[in-house]
Amino acid sequence: MSIPRTRGYTGPALFSYGFRPFFLAGAIYAAASIAFWLPAWFGNIILPTHFAPVEWHVHELLFGFLPAIITGFLFTAVPNWTGRMPLQGAGLIILVALWIAGRLAVLMSQWIGWQAAMMADCAFLIAVALVIAREIVSGGNWRNLKVLIPLGILTGANALFHWQAVFADDTLLARRMAFAAATLLTVIIGGRIVPSFTRNWLVRENPGRLPASFGPFDKLAIGVTSLALAGWIVLPEMTVTALLLVTSGAMQLLRLARWAGYRTLRDPLVWILHAAYALLSVGMMALGMTILAPEAMPPAVPYHLLGVGAFGTMTLAVMVRAARGHTGQELRAGAGGKLAFAAILLATVARLSAEYAPAAYVELLYLAATSWIVAYAAFAVTLGPALSRLRGS
Repeated sequence: MSIPRTRGYTGPALFSYGFRPFFLAGAIYAAASIAFWLPAWFGNIILPTHFAPVEWHVHELLFGFLPAIITGFLFTAVPNWTGRMPLQGAGLIILVALWIAGRLAVLMSQWIGWQAAMMADCAFLIAVALVIAREIVSGGNWRNLKVLIPLGILTGANALFHWQAVFADDTLLARRMAFAAATLLTVIIGGRIVPSFTRNWLVRENPGRLPASFGPFDKLAIGVTSLALAGWIVLPEMTVTALLLVTSGAMQLLRLARWAGYRTLRDPLVWILHAAYALLSVGMMALGMTILAPEAMPPAVPYHLLGVGAFGTMTLAVMVRAARGHTGQELRAGAGGKLAFAAILLATVARLSAEYAPAAYVELLYLAATSWIVAYAAFAVTLGPALSRLRGS
């Protein structure tokens, strides 16, 4: 993701490129929201939101934190896809303000009403989708319009989540839609950047076997995964859905095996991408197993394999790489990156272990939450200053 040429810009460095404000704000919010989550869940504090504590936790990770990171990535990648200028200055500030307004509206929805909160919250994703659509269409880069599909699903899921929280017994359909959209985005984008970054590193540092090029098997794997996720959204208890999910997860693992990740173990900035994709693949298989063998697979396991493991690890991997590479620093993990990667993997293990160790459930939950906070705080503290100043300054 090289940064293309830009128009003259003299404003704050933080708003010179999309990854800067959204990665920094997203990391801070990821840590802060989890810091509030456990006290709210245990009843030690009461948040003025119309969501129940678990719903607020799920919503803010899926529709608050994650869209910020997705936006930061896309606003950096799309100019490279289209050759157009990146969004800067006032336009970027407006989008950041929309994202912050959504977070505050959800938090204070008990005071302002769920309808107002929903409109404020959904405005951000709608605006992001419109900006990306404009850039792709204007640049004639039609093949990348497919990224709008998961973005559209995520936007619809957000509105549905608000509605279900008020009028339905649960928000499970909206959750499935959101997890499916995030999974599909990871498969599409991760399937592009993981082998690409791996190839670049291997050519430079460890010549030999290289990742397989994108081909018919990759297209088939993406197609099966899309079908499996669609089936999971509308038919979440069907055996055929379970088989599709297990099959798609296995196919994604086979894709990963073709990318020569075992040859990158010397560089955490590269192998962490493979670890994240592996967690995604296993998470999809685990989703299928909750249908085929629910007594052996607690329902929370696949959600946290995907949410904490795959999404949490992949976002940090991309954020550290982009923040260092695009601010003129050496392209390596650094002490902060290594701490963030270790902490997010520990958070994944602790959160999954809690489902199988009821006697230590609370302790493991706190360990997972603390590790998650450390991971994103490490990013914000060590790379926040670079994101807030001009390259080379």
